[in-house]
Amino acid sequence: MELAIKSKKYQLNFGVGFVRNLDKFYGLSNQAGFSLGLGLTKAIPALRAYDPAVLAEVIQCAAEPGIELSKVDEFLDDSKTDIEKVFENVQKELNEANAVKLAVKNLRN
Repeated sequence: MELAIKSKKYQLNFGVGFVRNLDKFYGLSNQAGFSLGLGLTKAIPALRAYDPAVLAEVIQCAAEPGIELSKVDEFLDDSKTDIEKVFENVQKELNEANAVKLAVKNLRN
């Protein structure tokens, strides 16, 4: 999936690297300092609830090259952006991306 933000194109990749980025953003660490992940567990239900803050964070975590969260926020706040379509496209990509499709399916049940 590709998004054009401020005249620059960003490829959204929902692979393993995306999951690691989400885990850094949302993940929990135990007392020993080991990451417990849970990024997808938080993000998927929030996307289904149409949470724009989570959409912005998911886009930032998936964007190649990287992008500042404030630029994603501006893109989503822009009245010219069809935010409903962005939500739908991101959810569709998550349903199809090999690295995350099973987790997405399991979180649906």
